[in-house]
Amino acid sequence: MIQKNIPILPGRLKPGDRVGVIAPASPVSPEEIAGGVAVLEAFGVSVWLPDGLFERQGYLAGSDDHRAHLINTLFADERVRAIVCARGGFGSVRTLSRLDFDLIGKHPKPLIGFSDISALLNVLYEKCGLITFHGPVLSTLADADSATKRAMRDTLLGAKQLEFASASADIIHGGWASGTVVGGNLSTLCHLLGTPFAPDFSGSILFLEDVGEPGYRIDRMLTQMKLAGCFERLAGLALGSFKDCAPACEIFGIAGQIVEGMNIPVVGGFDMGHGRCNLTFPIGAEAVLDAENARLVFHTGGQGGIC
Repeated sequence: MIQKNIPILPGRLKPGDRVGVIAPASPVSPEEIAGGVAVLEAFGVSVWLPDGLFERQGYLAGSDDHRAHLINTLFADERVRAIVCARGGFGSVRTLSRLDFDLIGKHPKPLIGFSDISALLNVLYEKCGLITFHGPVLSTLADADSATKRAMRDTLLGAKQLEFASASADIIHGGWASGTVVGGNLSTLCHLLGTPFAPDFSGSILFLEDVGEPGYRIDRMLTQMKLAGCFERLAGLALGSFKDCAPACEIFGIAGQIVEGMNIPVVGGFDMGHGRCNLTFPIGAEAVLDAENARLVFHTGGQGGIC
């Protein structure tokens, strides 16, 4: 199996390339993703909706075997140049033991999603070395702001360096750190702890975001991660949007308490996550977290890479 320390950087798309759609988590209807499909097509790519995409089994988009089969199939399909998730919700973690990581590692291509999809983004990087992308799903893309759409387009088809500034410049702890960016949805990452798919955050810049969580539950999840050793060798912490959660000042205060004494940069307020602005960035790519200027700057990709 391809090792984590040899990251695989997917190539950029060209106009007309085919983008496949998967639903690894909750079910979705054609109407819920029609607007997102139109946005992708406006980027100049071709969107393919495979058979079985709209399966429904209770609160899941079909059985675990069915959802995992679609993931494996789209990675193996040479006609598909990138994969975008239809929506999040719940269920991605149930596919993990059914994925063919060797196959996926041999057919690298961009995978884009967020929220519950964080399980896939981090595990595919961990198991295959594949750099994945935290960004909009089709059910949110149509209603996203122009910056979100532009960032997704530029990531897929563009060539410029990725650099993000904290919208609110909330510097929780100063400093500077370089490392591999990992993370995503806090609740989803917590549910991977104690499983064979728990990510290793050593030497990483950890990004976290969430939705609909009161302060005490965010505190509980961050405390669980700390007690599980997730923060022992962390390089830095970047916090995105926490929509419909406790006030930002409360969340940032909790984060500051959790990492107290660790002497790592901690910055909040990045426009990534469940907010209307959800900028696309790579999971598994090297970056610098500059807390003095509240910026996250990714290293420029080479060899036609996507970041």
